[in-house]
Amino acid sequence: MQNKIRIINTYKGVSGETCVFSYYECNDFTLLPYDKCAQCYAVCYVDNKVLIVKNGKKNTWGLIGGTIEKDVRESLEETLRRELVEEGNVRLTYSIPLGYQEVLYPDGKITYQLRYYAEAVKIGDFVADPDNSVTEVAFIADSDYKKYFDWGNIGDRIFKQAKEIYQSR
Repeated sequence: MQNKIRIINTYKGVSGETCVFSYYECNDFTLLPYDKCAQCYAVCYVDNKVLIVKNGKKNTWGLIGGTIEKDVRESLEETLRRELVEEGNVRLTYSIPLGYQEVLYPDGKITYQLRYYAEAVKIGDFVADPDNSVTEVAFIADSDYKKYFDWGNIGDRIFKQAKEIYQSR
């Protein structure tokens, strides 16, 4: 696992608590403790565009992905595959880890948010997300993501990594 802190940022959560995000680049998630891995999200290319999703509950755009189903011991790769189908109606054809965010909560709790580079193909048009959190999808140029959401330096780094991989394939 290749680890290197790229960026440390703070984020104020919905409940008003301030969390510290430390972004690490890596090419392997196997050394992360599974029980602390919370989510898998991807910069996902489909037909030369990046697939993003709108969270209707929060009225915000972001990367496609979601929460790991721990009750069935879902693997990280299974999570990514399932979320791409559920939220975007696309089938994963290729993925590699980009890195992860270590989230430190005020009470000392730590979780990991995993970030992937992915490629997928459309299965069909987006209809509905099973849990109704995603209400819309868009396919955008990778350079346009800040028109939809801005994750600061961490988001910039994730998109730069993804674009480099995409251009090299």
